[in-house]
Amino acid sequence: MDIQSLFTQKDGIYLLNHSVGCMPASTREVAEAQFFDAWENGTPDPWSQWFPVFEQFQQSLARLFNSDASQFCPQQNVSSGLSKLLSAFPPASQNNGRNVILISENDFPSIGFVMQQASHYGYEVRFIKDDEDVLDTATWQTHLTERVYAVLITHGHYNSGKLVPVKDVISIARMQGVMSIVDIAQTAGVIPIDFADWQPDVVAGSCVKWLCGGPGAGFLWVSKQILNQLEPVDIGWFSHKNPFEFNIHNFEYADSALRFWGGTPSVLPYAIAKNSIDQMYRIGVKKVREHNVMLARKVIDALPASWLVSPDEDQYRTGTLVVNPPIRDALEARLNALNVHFDVRKRGFRLSAHIYNTPEQIEQVINALL
Repeated sequence: MDIQSLFTQKDGIYLLNHSVGCMPASTREVAEAQFFDAWENGTPDPWSQWFPVFEQFQQSLARLFNSDASQFCPQQNVSSGLSKLLSAFPPASQNNGRNVILISENDFPSIGFVMQQASHYGYEVRFIKDDEDVLDTATWQTHLTERVYAVLITHGHYNSGKLVPVKDVISIARMQGVMSIVDIAQTAGVIPIDFADWQPDVVAGSCVKWLCGGPGAGFLWVSKQILNQLEPVDIGWFSHKNPFEFNIHNFEYADSALRFWGGTPSVLPYAIAKNSIDQMYRIGVKKVREHNVMLARKVIDALPASWLVSPDEDQYRTGTLVVNPPIRDALEARLNALNVHFDVRKRGFRLSAHIYNTPEQIEQVINALL
């Protein structure tokens, strides 16, 4: 399989896969066939051809993450999904003293912005501090007290490349009677993920990064055990058990996770993302992970150990490698001159190699850094 030919390649060396993955080469053809052709030629209107796109999107996610398609609800992004989830929480006063939502200071800021809105429902957000070790389950054990109602677990931290032991944290939360909410936006497509193995309560994710599905196709997954306990406020006719009943006096929540959907949805992002998810599934996330680790290992072994911000141990590192050289400006200029696509954050350079990146490209990056 010629992996490179499956993606539309950018000039230079593209290591921004933690931001936006490269577009599959088949994307334009899929967009034309499933969206534009349907819009132009669909009879009596395009919806008869558009509606199957959503179910296909759910099915592709279910196959990728080993779950049931009915447990996935399309969302625009992670933040929109979490906002709908918060609106479904009971008032904190009804939770027998459980009025805390636990998150980390190293979660993506948008997550923090959303979760802090829980104060409108009587909840208090508490943070695991920046300098606490999220790789140590004892840290989570300490914070998961009897006052915590829900914990937001970011599988992969965007700013350090730390890979949190999600399954273990979920297990601790379950024993403490705490709802587990997992954010997989930074890891879906580069780390093998099995929902049946994890057994979370809620998962939020998107397809724009390692899944190479473009923006606008996020998703919310809800376990069957808690689904009927959640009644979101932010709804629409697609949240209805029978969207085509057209009785303005009657609303019943959908029996599936689609109760979190809302009004008339976008179509194109899900057609594009479904195609990309299927391509990544055929390639194999395990294969992507092995390739990513191999390329990251080359960089780690070549650079001074003092530069490394991400964990050295492969099992604790996401697909993103963060390095912090002592003289940033000069090395940033050298990478830019080589046309390396990367970014710089407070903690260092973020370098994320995907399946279509080659060892030769990584050697060039290493030579530019040394």
